[in-house]
Amino acid sequence: MFDNVDISSPLTLPCGATLKNRIAKGAMTEGLGDSLNRATEGHARLYRRWAEGGAGMLLTGNVQIDRRCMERPGNVAIDGPQSNEAIAALRNYAKAGTVNDTHLWMQISHAGRQTPASVNKEPLAPSATPLAMPGGQFGTPRAMTGAEIENVIRRFAFAATVARDTGFTGIQVHGAHGYLISEFLSPDVNVRTDEWGGSLENRARLLLEVVRAIRAAVGADFPISVKLNSADFQRGGFSHEDAIRVAAWLNAEGLDLLEISGGTYEQPRLVGLDDMTLHPEKSETRKESTIAREAYFLEYAKDIRAAVTMPLMVTGGFRTLAGMNAALKSGTIDVVGLARPLCVDPAIPAMLLSGAAQATPAYEKTLRIGPGILGPHSRFNLVKAMNGWGQQGWFCLQLLRMGEGKDPDPKMGVFSAFRNYAKNEAKTAAALQRQ
Repeated sequence: MFDNVDISSPLTLPCGATLKNRIAKGAMTEGLGDSLNRATEGHARLYRRWAEGGAGMLLTGNVQIDRRCMERPGNVAIDGPQSNEAIAALRNYAKAGTVNDTHLWMQISHAGRQTPASVNKEPLAPSATPLAMPGGQFGTPRAMTGAEIENVIRRFAFAATVARDTGFTGIQVHGAHGYLISEFLSPDVNVRTDEWGGSLENRARLLLEVVRAIRAAVGADFPISVKLNSADFQRGGFSHEDAIRVAAWLNAEGLDLLEISGGTYEQPRLVGLDDMTLHPEKSETRKESTIAREAYFLEYAKDIRAAVTMPLMVTGGFRTLAGMNAALKSGTIDVVGLARPLCVDPAIPAMLLSGAAQATPAYEKTLRIGPGILGPHSRFNLVKAMNGWGQQGWFCLQLLRMGEGKDPDPKMGVFSAFRNYAKNEAKTAAALQRQ
């Protein structure tokens, strides 16, 4: 049935929309928003370049539904009626990202307890369960009231409507990576005893109600996607068995695409890294079979495929054309997500589609340091932080360069990236706090 499917095959979604091929640019944080959290010309430059690069669909980075709880200071936020300037900026963004017959889907999110302290020292979350991470980067969250949870549902639907009305061709609800919806799903984080906590049905209520509210707001022919963790990889957290059950419930809602991912800030498996917490004993060890696979979450997707009929997408770890096509031909997934490779070579999808390239550029292995490089008295947590956040900074700075109209700089060092990324975040946070 899937023998003739490869990355160049079009895909018609349940809502009737068609993607021109099976390559999607995965969501990555950009940090290009202005001091009022509006889209900028930087978004238009960056996404036009990616749209011209050949992918069938582009997912934006986090667009927040509440500027009090953002993933980083430079996020775009849609948390109420938009000014004429904000609407014009979003339309410019959407116009640029949909050239070359490309779909552009807005990823809408609420960062929950993973809001940096520089944005909010007391962010909203399902429960007052703080992140177990060193460095004081995140404050202690406040448990949301029932009214605040209902308000979040309305905010997601509102942001999706703005996305549709300004020219984005679909949306993705961020229900993974330890952000608010993912927090509600996790029994380790969500310790509520009301209708929003306890059983998996109650913990999944927020996600399902958000999907239903968005569908009611945008209509039957507008693509709705969800990003869902295959697991949190934290003992006592959202399990793979939980993920299979939630995926089946989403399938029943008529979802157009489910992206399967995994991990949180504490367990950043989404970028191929392991435990970053103060309590590594709670981390679940990855199976060797999972580590050996080209794509991080393909093994988990296979289990979910057995429970659903909706299109599935996996992002993370795909590097060879042969591996991408094999995953599609197996029927395990329907869309291949590429993220970090597009930070270095934004035209890599077209090269893979034409056969001019057989693999994507891979810089992660060269962006790592050993425990000894920071000196004999450095703590291992510092090395892990440098490898994790240094890599994150390196790739984010490449996006910022393209947003400025420059080419990526593959020769950039990880130390300078770590330093410059931190400086950029501090500058953006200061500008935000002056508003």
